[in-house]
Amino acid sequence: MDAFYASVAQLDDPTLRGKPIAVGGSGTRGVVSAASYEARKYGVRSAMSGVLAKKKCPSLIFVPTNFKRYKEISAQIRAIFYEFTDLVEPLSLDEAYLDVTVNKKNMPSATVLAQHIRHRILKEVGLHASAGISINKFIAKIASDINKPQGQKTVPPEEVLSFLENLDIAKFYGVGKVTRAKMYNLGIFTGADLKNKSEAFLTEHFKKSGKHYYQIVRGIHHSEVKPHRIQKSLAAEHTFTTNLTSEIYMLAQLQKIAKELANRAKKSAIKGKTITLKIKYSDFTLQTRSKTLPTYFNDETTIINEVKLLLYKEKIAESVRLLGISLSNLNTEKSSKEEPLEVQLKMEF
Repeated sequence: MDAFYASVAQLDDPTLRGKPIAVGGSGTRGVVSAASYEARKYGVRSAMSGVLAKKKCPSLIFVPTNFKRYKEISAQIRAIFYEFTDLVEPLSLDEAYLDVTVNKKNMPSATVLAQHIRHRILKEVGLHASAGISINKFIAKIASDINKPQGQKTVPPEEVLSFLENLDIAKFYGVGKVTRAKMYNLGIFTGADLKNKSEAFLTEHFKKSGKHYYQIVRGIHHSEVKPHRIQKSLAAEHTFTTNLTSEIYMLAQLQKIAKELANRAKKSAIKGKTITLKIKYSDFTLQTRSKTLPTYFNDETTIINEVKLLLYKEKIAESVRLLGISLSNLNTEKSSKEEPLEVQLKMEF
């Protein structure tokens, strides 16, 4: 979906259409969750602080998140997907992989089928979608961003290698800022540069990911579309308006987080054996501390008691801007190689 959260806000409030808007907080610790394309022209991006976003775009309009509404519309969109294929793998509320090799409409062209789906979404939901079509998930994911917004890109088999070779390495899905910087230092700027490196070279510099990079630049990616992704963890976290320096204050906030997590876990009938404390310091460095118990649990008492032990396990090095608690090793897991799906609740105070 194109700028999903922002587009939903403009759909529900027509007075916002054509205007630069940001979904998220505008306060001193607020963060932009999504930005309309009108706002992006000014350099406003997701994960940017609300203060910086306002500096870049003085006319920026902030709107609050509305996850209930996002889920409602997401369900409508997925219902359209299922009219074309049962092989739908949701990545998030606004994105999914579809395997249409064999589809319910018996359409021989995935390109035409994508056009039909996008038209249906616009007609029935009122939002624009973009699509990427190719031989595997990796290339389709990259292609989906090429002609955004309101467009699609097909990379047929005979064009896969040239498409990847001419692509900036920054556009390779899964290559983040740190990896990109490392690749730049190694003289890897495009897919062609990456393809020129041996598997041994890439493994030496990128460990297990080296083989992955060696394969994807050659169009090799065997991951199938998985209709049922198993939830691997349940988490709750809070970002604070003022950094916390006292462990006593941290513990007080962790009690609130533990209560929220326990309530959601019980509501979903989820229990876990592993508990993890997440700490983000004022300099944005991240630390996690985990412990695995012999039995499943989801009660507030156990959660806070174990988190307290993790908190005092070692001295807090700096002031803290975010705390989070997660349960993993869940009772809902099955023996599977499916990719992990993490469900989080994020709250700002």
